[in-house]
Amino acid sequence: MTRPRLRLVTMTAAAVSPLLLVAVPAGAAPQAAPGPVNVRACSAPTPGHAACLALLTSRAKAAVAGPTSGYGPADIKSIYGIDTTRGSGQTVAIVDAFDDPHAAADLAAYRSAWKLPACTTGNGCLRKVNERGGHTAPAPDPGWALEISLDLDAVSAACPRCKILLVEADSNSFDDLGTAVNEAVTLGAKIVSNSYGGPEYNGVLAAQSAYYDHPHVAMVVATGDTGFGPATFPADATRSIAVGGTTVTKTGSTWAHSAWDGASSGCSAWMTKPAWQKDAHCLMRTTADISALADPNTGLAVYDTYELPLVFGVPDGWIVVGGTSLATPLISAMIGLAGNPTQLDTAQRIYAHTGALRDVVGGSNGFCGGDYLCNGVKGYDGPTGNGTPNGLGAL
Repeated sequence: MTRPRLRLVTMTAAAVSPLLLVAVPAGAAPQAAPGPVNVRACSAPTPGHAACLALLTSRAKAAVAGPTSGYGPADIKSIYGIDTTRGSGQTVAIVDAFDDPHAAADLAAYRSAWKLPACTTGNGCLRKVNERGGHTAPAPDPGWALEISLDLDAVSAACPRCKILLVEADSNSFDDLGTAVNEAVTLGAKIVSNSYGGPEYNGVLAAQSAYYDHPHVAMVVATGDTGFGPATFPADATRSIAVGGTTVTKTGSTWAHSAWDGASSGCSAWMTKPAWQKDAHCLMRTTADISALADPNTGLAVYDTYELPLVFGVPDGWIVVGGTSLATPLISAMIGLAGNPTQLDTAQRIYAHTGALRDVVGGSNGFCGGDYLCNGVKGYDGPTGNGTPNGLGAL
């Protein structure tokens, strides 16, 4: 497929996506706020293709010396009660479409600003390849480049000692993205982060078998950001760990978690329900399994410099980003911290260790008559799955 032409599309306030930039006044603490008018960064997916589905809003002026808004690594550590000194020897693979020409430089700037250990191609921490494992980059794309910056920075925030393998697919087709997933596994990755998705289509069963069925590999996938509705692929694949989204706010020293109103949840029309998933109202596979920070109004400070002014009309530099595209690399990185990726080749371990998760109660991502499929309720629910990490015990 040819590279989709980036276009700016005015969306309604209710529209949401895996990647979202929001306006946060300089120096202000992130807090939930009404959704502004959004602009889509990438073309909507067609059958057989995925989208980064980035939505942009107005934003504060870029910081030159460092981030002035959005959560940082210390916040992520505090929110989840995790030991970020762990993770040495673990590699988190990030699979995205197209190229981010500034990936290495932007990652270096992010980690320097937060005083994290350097992660470069020179010291062996960062490796960047195409879907065949080579070094000829695919065509660049600013929307997907922003996704890549988010993924790299989120992994760095939660697991600064993890190595990172970035595999860039030639296009956003599931065949190319799936080939990139297979290449990541071939190169030895036991954790693969996939912050993309699209509608189920006639062919998802074959695509699941060809690309997303890897024993002893943690396949971590964003559920999407369109609220309650049909399940998205490949989050609904049998071996996927489907990651939903939460809103996380702080009052004093206390973090509050609720279901994010944009997180996708739903029932698959194609994927058989795994034996370890017991919820009553979906006869097929249900998403999500687990959740993490996703609300863009309480998002992560991210550093990106690839064509933001030209394409999106905002300055290069520090921006606040959210969506299940944030939750997914956070969970991937926490799997790296826990050091048990081969035990997470399905979400079964998570369902068996719900006591180590924080149950998320409150919030909704749509209307389903008060059912658990679209409301944050006690126990399992669609938007947040079994809950959000409270330490690493469930991973």
